[in-house]
Amino acid sequence: METSKFDISDYLDSNEMIAAYLNEVLENGDETDLVTAIGNVAKTIGMTKIAQKSGLSRPSLYKALSEGAKPQFSTIIKVLKAIGGQVNINPI
Repeated sequence: METSKFDISDYLDSNEMIAAYLNEVLENGDETDLVTAIGNVAKTIGMTKIAQKSGLSRPSLYKALSEGAKPQFSTIIKVLKAIGGQVNINPI
C-alpha cells in the first residue's frame, strides 16, 4: 500500500476552508502554530501574490513565516489582510 505525504494546501481551496483552518488553529494552537498556519495559507495562495498585497518583500515573508519565527504583530495583520482575513474579538 502506497501512502502520500499530507499537504494542508490540498484542502485550502476556498476562503471558507482557509478561515475554518485559521480559526481552528487560533482556538486550539499556540502562537507558533498560528505563524505556521498563516505561512501554509500564504504558500497555498502564492508568496508573490501575498508579498504584493501586503507590501512586504518575498524574502521577508519567508523569514517572518518560517518555523520558529516570531514575526511582529503588524506583519501578521498585513499578511492576514493580504490573504483575505481579519482579526475579530468575540466574548468567550
